[in-house]
Amino acid sequence: MFSMTLNDDNRDDVAAALASPRWAVACLCAGWCGTCTTYRATFEELAARHPDKLFLWIDIEDQAEVVGELDIENFPTLLIQRDDQVAFFGTVLPDPGLAHRLVQAQAAHSPAELAALAAASAERQQWQRDCNLRALLRAAQA
Repeated sequence: MFSMTLNDDNRDDVAAALASPRWAVACLCAGWCGTCTTYRATFEELAARHPDKLFLWIDIEDQAEVVGELDIENFPTLLIQRDDQVAFFGTVLPDPGLAHRLVQAQAAHSPAELAALAAASAERQQWQRDCNLRALLRAAQA
C-alpha cells in the first residue's frame, strides 16, 4: 500500500508525517460506501504516482473525533494541503485521471500562490479554518 489509513493507533505517526513540508492528500470516505470501496484502488494508484506526497485514507465514521465537523457532501471527498494551507476540499468524480490532474495542479502552486488562493474566496477561507487536517488531528489528540 502506498497510502496510510488513519486509525486510533497511528494518529501520532500521521501527525508526525503531516508535520513535514510535503503535500498531503486525504480521501475522506465511509466504510459502507460502495463508491469509496471501489475508489480505494484508484487512490492507491494515485499515491503510487506521487510518492513524494503523503496519502491518507480516512473513514469519517471511524475517525469522527478527527473529522466529525467537516461538511462532507458526497464521496469520494479529497482534501489536499501543504503545511497549514488547504489547497482543495471537495467531492471529486472517481476518475484516476481527474484526481491525478487535480493533485498535479495543486502541487504546481508556489507557497505565495497557495497563500493567495487560500484567501481568495469565502469558501477557501473557510477551508483554512475548518478543514486543516493538521489542526483537526492536533485537536483530537488534545
